Amino acid sequence: MPEIQLGSHTVRSHGIKVLRIHMHDWLILLVLAAIDLGLNLIEPFHRFVGEDMMTDLKYPLKDNTVPFWGVPIIAVLLPLAVILVYYFIRKDVYDLHHAILGLLFSIFITAVLTDAIKDGVGRPRPDFFWRCFPDGKGVFDPITKNVMCTGSKSVIKEGHKSFPSGHTSWSFAGLGFIAWYLSGKVRVFDRRGHVAKLCIVFLPLLLAAMVAVSRVDDYWHHWQDVFAGGLIGITIASFCYLQFFPPPYETDGWGPHAYFQMLAESQNRDEALSANANSLSMQQTELESIYIQSQHGVETSRGYSGDTNPILNGRESGRRSSLG
Repeated sequence: MPEIQLGSHTVRSHGIKVLRIHMHDWLILLVLAAIDLGLNLIEPFHRFVGEDMMTDLKYPLKDNTVPFWGVPIIAVLLPLAVILVYYFIRKDVYDLHHAILGLLFSIFITAVLTDAIKDGVGRPRPDFFWRCFPDGKGVFDPITKNVMCTGSKSVIKEGHKSFPSGHTSWSFAGLGFIAWYLSGKVRVFDRRGHVAKLCIVFLPLLLAAMVAVSRVDDYWHHWQDVFAGGLIGITIASFCYLQFFPPPYETDGWGPHAYFQMLAESQNRDEALSANANSLSMQQTELESIYIQSQHGVETSRGYSGDTNPILNGRESGRRSSLG
């Protein structure tokens, strides 16, 4: 297990490196945002709505309890604030980057799926009658019996986007992701039985559920729309979280995959450098030993070169005595 390095990888020291590695992921996010923008501009499918169907579509036209501009605050900015708070505590750019990237992928994938289904299904909202006939006088085609709306085109267009609920899918995508994130950070599955940790994890899900309930209370959605939206959001959030982080019940469930991969690579690199250094040191020691031995051998041969041949020594001794 590599040694944990808290506070060693900040935005300033490793931010550019991490962004460069995941540049293609950010480009994909831009593509998803462009696709979702296009899906909101096109006209949804106008499903047949007969006079006998208006019984379930005459709910009053109300304002949103949670306005459209409030959804990004709840689903994006609130989870982002939690992620930033954790970064300032732990100072790990890997966690910060992958949490933000995972959150945005969860939001934009959910948005594309939700709006694509909305446009394809074209289910009328519970308040469709008042969108179609603001004066309360229904007009139907005498042959097809389909509605002949007299209301504003933009209001009618929005009236064909009931299934699934965008408020709900966005809320569960963002808050569902942060619920996963918190479960890993507080180690809710450490088997110590701290129920307070579960409460922390369930708070974002409760907020998402209340947003979903408000959509039914405002008569902007049928209950099936809300159920489908929540299912889409929480499913995408789960996939996106597990793409970047281990499951919270694992030992390393508190940090992103990339962080532990970086630690393992750093450890392997240090071990390789240490092994190379040891190898070079051993080679140098061996060379020094060989050199010393060779030098010692030369000196020995020089010191005893005159006594190595007894015959030559005897002749040399006789020659010296005859001369004398």
